[in-house]
Amino acid sequence: MLGVDLITRLQNEKHNVIGTDIDSLDICDLKEVIRTIDDCKPDMVINCAGYTDVDKCETDIDNAYKVNSIGSKNLAITSNKHNIPLLYIGSDYIFDGEANKPYIEGDIVNPLNVYGKSKLFGEENIKNLTNKFFIIRTQWLYGKHGENFVETMLSLAKKNGVLNVVNDQFGSPTYTKDLANVICEIIKTSSYGTYHVTNSGICSWYEFAKCIMKTAKIEIEVKPCTSEEFPRLAKRPKYSPLENLNLRLSNFKTLRHYEDALKEYLTEI
Repeated sequence: MLGVDLITRLQNEKHNVIGTDIDSLDICDLKEVIRTIDDCKPDMVINCAGYTDVDKCETDIDNAYKVNSIGSKNLAITSNKHNIPLLYIGSDYIFDGEANKPYIEGDIVNPLNVYGKSKLFGEENIKNLTNKFFIIRTQWLYGKHGENFVETMLSLAKKNGVLNVVNDQFGSPTYTKDLANVICEIIKTSSYGTYHVTNSGICSWYEFAKCIMKTAKIEIEVKPCTSEEFPRLAKRPKYSPLENLNLRLSNFKTLRHYEDALKEYLTEI
C-alpha cells in the first residue's frame, strides 16, 4: 500500500523512482542488496518492505526477523557505505500500550510480540549502522493498494447483519496517501532522526468501524467486544497512539484528521 503511493507521489514530483519487490530484490540477501545499490547508485533508499502479518510472526519467527531486522541491517550497511540516506518504516508495536497518553519519539519501548520486537531490532540496526537515516513510526495503515481494515469491514458488512469489533485497542488510522505525502516532504531535508507520523485523532477499532459504516452510508449494527472475546495469536498493545511531536517541532505539516482522510479514501476506491 505505502510503496505504491510513495512511487506515485515521487514520480509526480519528477523523481526517477526505482521500485523493487521480492521478485527483483530480496533485502535479506546482503550480496543482492550490495549489487543492486551499487548498480543503481540512488540518492535515497526507502525501505517499505515488511513482514506485517502480526499473528503469523509468532510462529514464523525467523522470517519475521529476517525481513524486519536483517533486511534493514543489509540496507543500512550498504547505504552507509555510499553515504546514502535511508528511510525505514517503523511501528507503534514497539510500545507495550500501557501508557495513558500518546507516545512520543523518545518514550521507553517494550514490544509485546515478535512483530514488534523484530521492528525494534530493525530500528536499532539502522541507528547503529548508518549515520543518515529517517525512522518513520506509524500505525493502522489503510490504502488503495493492499488489504486493510477498511476493506475488511466493508466486505464483512456485505455478508453479515452485525459486526463485532474490539473496543479496547486504541490508535490513529492512517491513510497511506497522506503518509506518503509527508515522507516526500521529510526526505527533501537533512532533518534526520525518528518521527511519529499518523493521521490526527484517536479511536478504537470499534469506533473506526462505526465511522467507516457511517461515512460509507451503510446501515449495519456494529457491536463492541473485548480483545479477550476476539483472541489472536499475538498480543496487541491496548493504547498506542503516536504523538507526532518531532514532526511538529521540525516544522513539518501534521496530517489531517482520520475522518477526513477516510472520506477521501472511500471516494477513490
